[in-house]
Amino acid sequence: MLNGLRILDTLPLAALEVGKHWYWEIGNLKLHGQVFLASWVVIALLIIASLLATRNIQRVPSGMQNFMEYVLEFLRDLARTQLGEKHYRPWLPFIGTLFLFIFVSNWSGSLIPWRLIEIPEGELAAPTNDINTTVALALLTSLAYFYAGLSKKGLGYFANYVQPIPVLLPIKILEDFTKPLSLSFRLFGNILADELVVAVLVFLVPLFVPLPLMALGLFTSAIQALVFATLAGAYIHEAIESEEEEEHA
Repeated sequence: MLNGLRILDTLPLAALEVGKHWYWEIGNLKLHGQVFLASWVVIALLIIASLLATRNIQRVPSGMQNFMEYVLEFLRDLARTQLGEKHYRPWLPFIGTLFLFIFVSNWSGSLIPWRLIEIPEGELAAPTNDINTTVALALLTSLAYFYAGLSKKGLGYFANYVQPIPVLLPIKILEDFTKPLSLSFRLFGNILADELVVAVLVFLVPLFVPLPLMALGLFTSAIQALVFATLAGAYIHEAIESEEEEEHA
């Protein structure tokens, strides 16, 4: 296994690096330690919220249980809207997990004082403030809609690449590369820009001046999570759409 990691480390995945990073080394493979730490904090927050909501389930919900049931209903409506009543249930955990992880990650950038936590090198920030996280989420989405198409249509899924005319083949192949790129860079760019603007304003002017922008940043962060989850559902639906049309025909 370590030999496989060494092979990965020799690949020139990126020649440019911005800022300092705290690395964890496994063999010759270097991992961004601060991204993992911030991600684990976000995952821990989600697990704690789930445990608090389910530790004493009541027929008439209240408190955390009521809040989490509202969140679940919102996610169910989101998945149902994108995938339809027939297909949304198997994909609800995936789309819901994407939304919750991105939402909490985005808000953590504004609400958690990451930079006060000292690490050997670099500094902590929201997980979605790192391009590695957003690219990983986008690639997971790509794998999901490929799996959705292949599981519904088998190899016939690739017939979509030459429909309605074969000349569209290069364009549709290019589209498969642009989807994860647009997902990852949209999320990364918006979160990074929001944190940079707030940080600069806090440094230049008194605290109360940037507060409206911080509130706007929280709203924008929530919208970015919604956009990512919505597009993920739309891509999955697109992969199975023609199959649905055949069933209704």
